Amino acid sequence: MCGITGFYSKNLSTFNNAILKMNSALFHRGPDFAGVWQDKSSGIVFGHQRLSILDLSSAGNQPMISGSGRFVITYNGEIYNHLEIRRELEEINLNIKWKSTTDTETLLEALEFWGVEKTLEKINGMFAFGLWDKKYRSLTLVRDRIGEKPLYFGWQGKELDKVFFFGSELKALKEHPQFNKEINRDAIALQLRHNCIPDQYSIYKNIYKLLPGHYLQLSENDLKKNLIPDPKIYWSLTKKAIFGTNNLLTLSEAEIQRDLEANLKLSVKQRMISDVPLGAFLSGGIDSSIMVALMQSQSTVPVKTFSIGFEEDQYNEAHHAKKVAKHFGTDHAELYFSSKTALEIIPKLSLIHDEPFSDNSQIPSFILSELAKKQVKVALSGDGGDELFCGYNRYLSTNNWSKKLNLAPLLLRKLLANGIKAISKDNWSAICKLLPGLGKYGNSGHKIKIINALESRTFMNLYHVLSSHWQNPTDVVINSEEPKVFLTKSQPEIHKLNNYQQMMILDSISYLPNDILVKVDRTSMASSIEARVPFLDHKLIEYVWKIPHSLKFKNGQTKWILRQILKNYLPENLTERPKMGFGIPLDTWLRGPLKDWAENLLDEKKLSEEGYFNSKLIRDKWTDYLSGKNNWHYDLWNVLMFQAWLDKNK
Repeated sequence: MCGITGFYSKNLSTFNNAILKMNSALFHRGPDFAGVWQDKSSGIVFGHQRLSILDLSSAGNQPMISGSGRFVITYNGEIYNHLEIRRELEEINLNIKWKSTTDTETLLEALEFWGVEKTLEKINGMFAFGLWDKKYRSLTLVRDRIGEKPLYFGWQGKELDKVFFFGSELKALKEHPQFNKEINRDAIALQLRHNCIPDQYSIYKNIYKLLPGHYLQLSENDLKKNLIPDPKIYWSLTKKAIFGTNNLLTLSEAEIQRDLEANLKLSVKQRMISDVPLGAFLSGGIDSSIMVALMQSQSTVPVKTFSIGFEEDQYNEAHHAKKVAKHFGTDHAELYFSSKTALEIIPKLSLIHDEPFSDNSQIPSFILSELAKKQVKVALSGDGGDELFCGYNRYLSTNNWSKKLNLAPLLLRKLLANGIKAISKDNWSAICKLLPGLGKYGNSGHKIKIINALESRTFMNLYHVLSSHWQNPTDVVINSEEPKVFLTKSQPEIHKLNNYQQMMILDSISYLPNDILVKVDRTSMASSIEARVPFLDHKLIEYVWKIPHSLKFKNGQTKWILRQILKNYLPENLTERPKMGFGIPLDTWLRGPLKDWAENLLDEKKLSEEGYFNSKLIRDKWTDYLSGKNNWHYDLWNVLMFQAWLDKNK
């Protein structure tokens, strides 16, 4: 795994040291070698920080130039089928002379022979890269199908000397003297709602993320005129999912289970190819357990596994992970951490993530990576299983909400919503305490959520409401307007799918790449670890969408078919247990050991002077939370993560 960066400028003479500083900012992503390439005649500069995984020799250093000299690449990722592609290229060109055994060189020669689109059809992996074509003087940026690897881009600088940037992380772009750190207030509104800044947006104006499954080509004319053409899509999860549901497997249940296990095993095997020590993150849940089971079944030595635990029992999975590791016979390491450790890590979060990011599982994820880096350089992760196999508990609760709301027509629901709006805060709280099942909805935030749910026109609207933190973030973020994102845009092509399938697609395209994979990439790379995710093999994804949904969610049980496969490796008492998240005891910690830290960031004078938030709304919520009346810890964590980021990035 590596860090990539680069820029285009009409005047390179004043920026000789810029690429060196941009590279240095990505040292954690690739501490093994720093490379630079530039072409003053074209105005293109590439930088690269290498984390050596395949072919540890200098032959694998980047930026790399193709055999003919036409193409130059700076690349981050792993192409798992690169040996297969290499053999295919050798059959076509008997005289091909390889200089290394890296997937980088394989990718580069494939791009030269087949071009971008055909090569993207062939490669299987996680990747982001920049490619310069000397012949046509064009720049191509590419991001993998699911969004495992990040890629930012955009024009910035003064009008007469604008610079086009791209890179793995924002911290690299910020090292360039022409970078403008103007904050995008609309992105703050998105972060308060989603925990993260989704889709193409970033915290800075005019800087964007390339969407998963897309590539962007800038011609010489685009570069000269400071233009950004529309990115092109080369793989669509939505289309693959719909195709799969329209072409379901006709095999027996036993045959599907056997084939799925074989496909999973192949995906794991491909991701075990490495010239450096390798291991796995093990929580003891269904997804990570099946990854470790399939790894150990294909390894001649004990697999190195890593887990972390909490002092608070209700959040602690380490004891269960230890039992799973013992059953498989892995070489297991675990680490328990407390609020004191969290306090030491929190100041680093803004530097790790570069922009406000408030999924609190970022803390244990980073600690886990720090634990693993002592022994390995590559770690497999079980992320993606929930989205593929209908694993989230919220899928069931949202579907139940939908059933209840469908009992009444929209007009009647709107009338009811208007009635609830007229109820005062205190009266609402009192009513909820009296009515069965409404006790937990007594605070004003839940009141707004219920109103918005009642007014939902479609199931997608409902899911957006129920999965949001702040319901009306533009009331909190001064001078902001919340942009449309995938979750809020009309997606008529998926309306024919059942509710569970719709949520799985929404999460796979939004929550997975914007939250989960951001966390996995940044926390692992901050520790110079390459995280690989077998569930996100695109061929596996396409296959799983052909499996009847009744085998994923069966008899009220999520991930049913995965559980059946895991029973071949683990006794049932180690597979069947309540699902736990990977969060922290945030509620307890914010009222206790993290209180002073939070109070400093939420100081009313500080909030007012900075001018991003409605300080009264924030302070009211903080006071209400500290009183113990309402648990606003998730909403407040969104604000705290922005405030902490702002302190580091003023």
